[in-house]
Amino acid sequence: MRPLTANIPKPLLPLAGKSMIAHTIEVMRSSGVDEIFVLVGWRANRLKDHLGDGKKFGVNIEYVTQKNRLGTAHAIGMLRDKLNDRFCCAYGDIIFSPAALKEALKKLIPGEESSICVAPVEDPSRYGSVGVKDGLVTGIWEKSSEPRGNLVNAGVYVLNPDIFQFIEQTALSPRREYELTDSLTLLMKKQKLRAYVIEKGWLDIARPWELLTANEIIMKEMVPEMKGDIEPGATLNGPVHVGEGTEILSGAYIIGPVYIGRDCVIGPNCYIRPSTSLGNRCKVGNAVEMKNSILMDDTKVPHNSYVGDSVIGERCNFGAGTKVANLRLDNRPVPVIIDGKRVSSKRRKLGAIIGDDVKIGINVSIEPGTIIEEESFIGPGAMVSGYVVRRSRIL
Repeated sequence: MRPLTANIPKPLLPLAGKSMIAHTIEVMRSSGVDEIFVLVGWRANRLKDHLGDGKKFGVNIEYVTQKNRLGTAHAIGMLRDKLNDRFCCAYGDIIFSPAALKEALKKLIPGEESSICVAPVEDPSRYGSVGVKDGLVTGIWEKSSEPRGNLVNAGVYVLNPDIFQFIEQTALSPRREYELTDSLTLLMKKQKLRAYVIEKGWLDIARPWELLTANEIIMKEMVPEMKGDIEPGATLNGPVHVGEGTEILSGAYIIGPVYIGRDCVIGPNCYIRPSTSLGNRCKVGNAVEMKNSILMDDTKVPHNSYVGDSVIGERCNFGAGTKVANLRLDNRPVPVIIDGKRVSSKRRKLGAIIGDDVKIGINVSIEPGTIIEEESFIGPGAMVSGYVVRRSRIL
């Protein structure tokens, strides 16, 4: 997920104006869960500052620190003395549409047997497979080039406290971790493990551009809200959220679903197209067009620019005339360089992935699929493509 996670834990990446983990917590609360433990490690303070004690979400949050990352079973096992009743467990970086997760918890929480959510995917070799027959799990297999079916672990469980006895019996895996899937395999030898299939609305975000897909999914369920100021001559069509202190200036044309955070300045005379999410204190100025993109807090695109199908980090600034291209001339899927290898994004349209604190000069052209790491400086008139490492200077 670099460069987006260079400074921020993955569960805090924003989607439709809220962090990944906030979406999950809100659905849990609406499903009757009011006591939540958050397991933290790297950048724990950012998570604690963001979530607080949970009051703003209508829940109580307590934090548990996993100093040594010894696997998912070890993580849950740390809560043995705190969980005496049936409980729900979710990974912090898995995305469900709110409706899909709410329906799953509605079915699973009132039950009696331990349960796991599974989801169908095109390529289960990335995840490992879960066998299901007549609503029961028949087997769990780790990643393999020959997966057994197309159902994978969706990262949400409803478990009974007896899971802790099976965690105690779990051996180290070949990865030198204690895997929850191994604990569940031990459980299945003694009792039933139920499966709930989530047919749609689930996504495992493993690559930066998958944030765009998740953003599109969640924004379909976004509730419009108007808390800012809108000047005469501005046009808002469809579901649009405007946060407190935000100004929508004359000539701005916005087609929802669009999320605009707090204390932003939008316009005059700009065009914001569907599935765009802006953080707090952002600027989208005169003659700017933006579509299907995520801008994080304090990022400015002041004038005469185009940004399409892109994810932009915090505190970035675009010089006038910057163009982020998002479509190859041959219409083929946009390739991206990840870990030094050229891979397909499988997206026909993909602009740029830009880390925090990147400064871009006037009249810069950025080619489709470009990744720019944090704190880079792109000088006026530059043509940028491929992978730009952190703190680069392109003049």
